[in-house]
Amino acid sequence: MGFCLPGPICPVFTPEDLWSVVSQGITCLSQDDVYYGAVHLTEQMFNARVPDVPPFFANHYTNAHRFGLVSMAEACRDAGLDVQSDDLTDAALLVGRGGVDANIDSYLSILRADPRATSPIDAMELFVAAEQAVSPSDVALVQGALTRSVGPCFTVSCGCASSAVQVGLARQMIAEGQVDIAVVTGVDIFNVQLIQNIQRLLRGAQSTYDAIRSDGMPSLLPSFDALMRPYDRRADCINHGEGSATLVLESREHAERRGGHHYGQVLAQATTRDGLANPLACDDTGNQLVAAVRRCLADRWRIDQVPYVHGGSDGNVVVTAFESNAVTELYGQAAVDDLLMTSQEGAFGHNGAPAGCLGVALTLLMMQTGEVCPTTNCEQPAENVPFDPVPGTRTRPLDFDYAFTFNYQVGGMKSAILLGSPEAS
Repeated sequence: MGFCLPGPICPVFTPEDLWSVVSQGITCLSQDDVYYGAVHLTEQMFNARVPDVPPFFANHYTNAHRFGLVSMAEACRDAGLDVQSDDLTDAALLVGRGGVDANIDSYLSILRADPRATSPIDAMELFVAAEQAVSPSDVALVQGALTRSVGPCFTVSCGCASSAVQVGLARQMIAEGQVDIAVVTGVDIFNVQLIQNIQRLLRGAQSTYDAIRSDGMPSLLPSFDALMRPYDRRADCINHGEGSATLVLESREHAERRGGHHYGQVLAQATTRDGLANPLACDDTGNQLVAAVRRCLADRWRIDQVPYVHGGSDGNVVVTAFESNAVTELYGQAAVDDLLMTSQEGAFGHNGAPAGCLGVALTLLMMQTGEVCPTTNCEQPAENVPFDPVPGTRTRPLDFDYAFTFNYQVGGMKSAILLGSPEAS
């Protein structure tokens, strides 16, 4: 696993960096009108981790390119793989992308260019920048070039569930024998100026929204100018962040042949949708999240084998509502009280596509250490939360071999991933 995420001082790159943040409930969000998680990756940091990239291409990298290449390089280093040898030649390179903010500048620069006033060399520069950056396949393009891969290389775009869906596809490709290794990256950028302008617009739109609001939509429009607090009684806002997270998935046989270290197993993944006609709403019963979990469990595992869930709460009370209803339905009213369910979105911000890979990485680290990390920024658990969100800034001991991670996308999309320890059967 490897990362390029906001950090308290320097960016988070390694599993050790990640654990030092989440195990203490540290938030890396900073406020400038709105709260935001910024990576602050310098050119020196990038060059140290991804050396010898031809300037002709590197000069036109967006932050999405840089973040995705850094997290991939860090994950491969953690896995004992060399991105610049032939270690990944036959690997699948799977990328999850949700937002388009990183692509806008390149798109507009070529759209607004005047061919009559543009020199041939400038025209070529614009062309290269546009080809690398104007589509959601941007990061997959440069990752494929860096590794000189000949295996499958494609992007899935379904917002905050993007890399979670790619983890499921990677598992399927490995199980079917298509590849031995799949590198899965989630990466997104959010334009801070855009978020600030949205906040100003929404402040004047609340009364109109109240008049047109329909079932399944929250009573308040989102706010970005207070600190996000998942599962807390004061939760009333969302903070965004940027960055990238990468996982290297590998068949057990291939990993054992090369002596590779493994954190755990991806046992199953399922994706569902609420089936609502409203493209912005979700069903707060949590029925389709329940369906996704049961599809993962199938007839092989039982829900009482899973004492921990990594939730996908971003501080939105609607998300907390359907998560609470779903786990109550799954575990039962009595058993759900003992469930540990936490979210670390408050550490780095709601970062979109990286969330799936990040949730898997965090959960496997917790499983490995036997410690569940607290829900970042949760200090006063909401009364309607039926599970234990582990408030505060200290980890909670838990010996567990199975866990779920949840991810969601606007429009009622749900993803569940069942994880197991290396020894789980």
